[in-house]
Amino acid sequence: MSSSFFLGDLDRPAPNTSMKPITYSLDDNSQPLVGGVNLVELAQTHGTPLFVLDEATVRASAKAYKETLAQAYPGASLPLYACKANMSMGLVKLMEQEGMGLDVVSGGELYTAIQAGFPLDRVLFNGNNKTAQELELAIHHGVGRISVDNFQDLEFIHKIAASKAKKVDVLLRITPGIECHTHDYIKTGHIDSKFGFDLSQLPAAIDLIQDGFRETITLKGLHAHIGSQIFETKPYEDLIEIMMNIYYNVREQYDGLVMEDIDLGGGLGVTYMGQDDPPAVPAAVQGIAEKLNAYAKRLNYPLPRLLMEPGRSMVATAGLTLYTVGSMKDVPGLRKYVAVDGGMGDNIRPALYQAQYSAVVANKINAPVEETVTIVGKYCESGDILIKGLPVPHLENGDILAVFGTGAYNYSMASNYNRFPRPAVVLVEAGKAHVLVQRETYDTIIQQDLIPLHLRRSSDASVLPAH
Repeated sequence: MSSSFFLGDLDRPAPNTSMKPITYSLDDNSQPLVGGVNLVELAQTHGTPLFVLDEATVRASAKAYKETLAQAYPGASLPLYACKANMSMGLVKLMEQEGMGLDVVSGGELYTAIQAGFPLDRVLFNGNNKTAQELELAIHHGVGRISVDNFQDLEFIHKIAASKAKKVDVLLRITPGIECHTHDYIKTGHIDSKFGFDLSQLPAAIDLIQDGFRETITLKGLHAHIGSQIFETKPYEDLIEIMMNIYYNVREQYDGLVMEDIDLGGGLGVTYMGQDDPPAVPAAVQGIAEKLNAYAKRLNYPLPRLLMEPGRSMVATAGLTLYTVGSMKDVPGLRKYVAVDGGMGDNIRPALYQAQYSAVVANKINAPVEETVTIVGKYCESGDILIKGLPVPHLENGDILAVFGTGAYNYSMASNYNRFPRPAVVLVEAGKAHVLVQRETYDTIIQQDLIPLHLRRSSDASVLPAH
């Protein structure tokens, strides 16, 4: 599949609509390849669990956003990769090469972008509880925009900018009251949300910027994010109407104030399972761009720069996780458990969101299906279940399981629970594998541990009970 997408070819499959990376194929020996790299050999070389990211799929996703926006929207535009989905310095450099911006939500994500040498004028700093230290870092290094989530943000930005004799460009994040058909934990645009100003608070926030903070803060526009894993474009169209009506009213009420940017957030869904049917990125983006263009014309409002924040839809289907099969347990009449060498420490999403995944046995691609099993991890939790009801061939200790669609939020949310080291991350392209993140070790896990002096005394055998 080509990594370019054009408006004349909107019906062609896009990376977010396929469960597997776009380079997935089988070699002459029926061995699965991604990026031209043999998955079984990859597991043998780098060990498991292993996060694998296909470079061609990530680049194709970036091009789908960039090219569609460039062709469908007459005004300026910039897709901002939502780093919370998956972030490393190497992935940041890839986004820079593709002309993307970055949406960061913490000092750690911002610091990663800084250390990777990413152009900070293409960075938006987001988040609902930014510390003064994080905002100091952002303002000192000159991020392009800060998304203001609350009045505390405004106070902090004003004080820091005044101390540095700087003026900071901001967006005001709003909760527009739009409900999406998605999991409650990944809805963010409805009224009862921890994020953003509700619409009744917005006039006070604008007043504060235009009056008290005029010398330190410039209002560039509004920002909204309505949720995640969204399978319909209607909520985005509703969002455009709500936001552009606000833009129109602000211009009327604040002496002709024209806001230059509009950030519609991210959240477009991907295909994890066969029944998932998200809109392809090019078609969805074209519809959003056309709606904004038409509505701005209707209101006779200058076209704002269109910002979008794709995360999952750029990297989820580019990724997969390789595991090695270990122990098994038959519960007669109920199910067969098959344990792998990872689990909820590298994929918390099934436990957190009831997320579902598809998988294949990489070293037995053409073997006939013989049973249906439940794939579980090795963590000390009964809820450590990765996949329920997976049809598989006869499994043996040492088989390699490839779980698809793990490029978003799996590495990002990985933990050291039970003191397991987090997996390595490799980027595959043109038959080569490049390590993006090294595998952690037991030494990595304890490197921040300290033993206080009063605990360093050797145990006194005399206090042990007598035998």
